[in-house]
Amino acid sequence: MSDSNTTHFTNPSTFILLGIPGLEVAHVWISIPFCAMYTIAVLGNFTILSIVKTEPSLHGPMYYFLCMLAVTDLVLSTSILPKMLSIFWFNSREIDFSACLTQMYFIHCFLVMESGFFVAMALDRYVAICDPLRHSTTLRNSVVAKVGLAVVLRGSMIILPSFLLASQCPYCRTNIIPHTYCEHMAVMKLACADIRVTSYYGLFVLFFVTGLDMFFIAVSYIQILRAVFSLPRKDVQVKTFGTCGSHLCAILSFYIPALFSFLTHHFGRNVPLHFHVLIGNVYLLVPPMINPIIYGVRTKQIRNRLLRLITQRGTHVFS
Repeated sequence: MSDSNTTHFTNPSTFILLGIPGLEVAHVWISIPFCAMYTIAVLGNFTILSIVKTEPSLHGPMYYFLCMLAVTDLVLSTSILPKMLSIFWFNSREIDFSACLTQMYFIHCFLVMESGFFVAMALDRYVAICDPLRHSTTLRNSVVAKVGLAVVLRGSMIILPSFLLASQCPYCRTNIIPHTYCEHMAVMKLACADIRVTSYYGLFVLFFVTGLDMFFIAVSYIQILRAVFSLPRKDVQVKTFGTCGSHLCAILSFYIPALFSFLTHHFGRNVPLHFHVLIGNVYLLVPPMINPIIYGVRTKQIRNRLLRLITQRGTHVFS
């Protein structure tokens, strides 16, 4: 029997990342705000880590979870920005097949971790406000470490099926990815196999895992609001709820762009491709940039320590 009708699929050794399709002439200009966001994210998150490490009064559950969030943000932004800048500045578009899948795994793994750490921080705020007398005993260092480990393991394991499915797929359509990084669905669209399973699993991760996280955060804040409004004085209510303000701002800056990007990618058939790509970059770079700013400005202990540090260095410079 002839083999003429048999197709042998071979995976490409490299993929080609196009950057932002349709905006190639503006790549250098687009790189400026992205580079600035990454610089702020790196400096801000390292500053948070340094302040919490050197300030004994910040050695508590809220700040330990904040450090975990800072590390997650650093890995998340570093997973995409260096390669993106090499595309924009040096037209270096090639990425190895294995490196592409690894980047894809890290991005989605740490997105799930970031969502998990927001849940952990909501739990900390719930216990601190609704059961303050037991806060130190409920969230001991060992409990915080176990919660952090559980978040890391959940993120690592729940994305693993997507990674394994992607690594087993044959890719024969093209090796060109119209994106600045190896985004999951952008890569899977190049496969010549049925990708319904991986697409459904992606929706499961979004609506079950992320949806469940948002549900727990919402329940925590409903209980927090009930506890706050039961306080006798309005100034005490404002001060108590003010301790949650930075956390709420960080949650909104993470979930709103992420959900918008995911839903437009799956259901926004008439949305221009370059808009998809821009939003996909924004939701990975904005939260790592904004989180240290939010917590640095709105958290009194961190703000005071940072101002003291700047003042001391200024004194040394001019003395």
